[in-house]
Amino acid sequence: MDFVCNFPPFSIIFCLACGIISSALNGRAAKRLSIALVSLVGVMSACVLAYTVKTGEAFIYVMGKFPAPWGNELRVGTLEGLMALFFSIIMLLSILGGLRALETDVEEARMNLYFVMIDLMMSSLLALIYTNDLFTAYVFVEINTIAACALIMIRANGHTMVAATKYMIMSLLGSGLLLIGICMIYDLTGHLLMSNIKEAIGVLAATGQYEIPLTVVIGLVCIGLAIKSALYPFSSWLPDAYGYSTASSSAVLSSLVSKGYIFLLVKVFCRVIGFDVMVGHKITNILFLFGILGMIMGSLNAIRQHDVRRLIAFSSIAQIGYIYMGIGIGNNAGLVAAIFHIMSHAASKSMLFICAAGLSEVSGGSKNFTDLKGAGYRNPAAGIGFTVGAFSMVGIPLFAGFTSKVYFAEAALTGGEAKMEIAMVTLAISTILNAIYFIRAVISIYTPRNEHFQNAAYRPAASMVFSIVLFISLNLLLGTFSYPIANAIGSGLFMFG
Repeated sequence: MDFVCNFPPFSIIFCLACGIISSALNGRAAKRLSIALVSLVGVMSACVLAYTVKTGEAFIYVMGKFPAPWGNELRVGTLEGLMALFFSIIMLLSILGGLRALETDVEEARMNLYFVMIDLMMSSLLALIYTNDLFTAYVFVEINTIAACALIMIRANGHTMVAATKYMIMSLLGSGLLLIGICMIYDLTGHLLMSNIKEAIGVLAATGQYEIPLTVVIGLVCIGLAIKSALYPFSSWLPDAYGYSTASSSAVLSSLVSKGYIFLLVKVFCRVIGFDVMVGHKITNILFLFGILGMIMGSLNAIRQHDVRRLIAFSSIAQIGYIYMGIGIGNNAGLVAAIFHIMSHAASKSMLFICAAGLSEVSGGSKNFTDLKGAGYRNPAAGIGFTVGAFSMVGIPLFAGFTSKVYFAEAALTGGEAKMEIAMVTLAISTILNAIYFIRAVISIYTPRNEHFQNAAYRPAASMVFSIVLFISLNLLLGTFSYPIANAIGSGLFMFG
């Protein structure tokens, strides 16, 4: 085995180790360690991606050298390497973009604890990407939940405490359903390794045994992960959690946490149950329906908002609906579109939260559109970044969101006549609704008013400007050079199964 094959477990272990070390450091040292860690994980993930692209096949890392069914495995292909690299980039840029706001929002005594949670969050996301063991995935789902809850409440005010409580209640409900589903899977198959489960379930599906229990299992797992990823209508916790957290927390929560659960659901579809079995049990139709509802209802709620952070948060509900719609189309093109949208949404939404914090910073700390008027002139970098993110969400050509919508439309064309018509109409309606609230927000920040907020001494943080520039570059990369990325996703899905 080549040395690069050790990078996936090293990445997870390094993150866990740095979380322990950060607990004994002061805030500044913990911050530097976390930034260095995420950068290192990004480099290792890039090496893993390059290796899997070169070899053209996935590899298995057996933990402790114990074979199945006793041992634990990591299974790594092109898609896993791509997602690990992308998640590392988004995590790094989200931290850098929100550093100044973090120093304002979080007490110095708690700063090291914030980066402990960032390290744990990174380890859990990598484990969800790499693991081939269903129960290990559940363990890291819980680590992810605890870390996300801490990132919400670290600000320690009334709003964040209520938001964290809502998040914990809904998330634990989803975790409970997921755990029951995993227990039933183990009871039905006698395995916890994903590839072994798929073989056993294939036999059950072919012979027609345990059809009702298998349907219940699929329902429990899908509902549990849908709740945790904030699929409408299980998204009541999301606006407060994203709207009141620190800028970095909102960026990480919106772009990575929910997407980690969705990626796990894709693994369940392709590697645990089997995509044909999932389609045969009609679960894709249900996810398609709820995805469509999320696209519309999230946008309608966003239109009613006067707080820029809550507008972006409700927009996330709509974008999660897009992803579930793609999965629900029920073909490989839909999965490619859904995974590509995970990336384009992460590149745009995290930038929007970072830029919203920068615009608020030059508007007396207010997030209301009335006070944000002219903020694009007072903080040009944040204004440009917010505009690019908004254009991407609307679906303006050259940006990532436009390419996502093209892929969804192409997938819908081969998804059956009924789904094609519904998806096309909903894409058009959602795009119009997106334009209504995002273009309104862009016009507002460039409306010359509120001169009393002018501050000639203000200089945006260099880390924020650097983060915004790279976010914009990433967005344009996804929007204009999408074919190699989509091709890598398709190749990774082929290895996935």
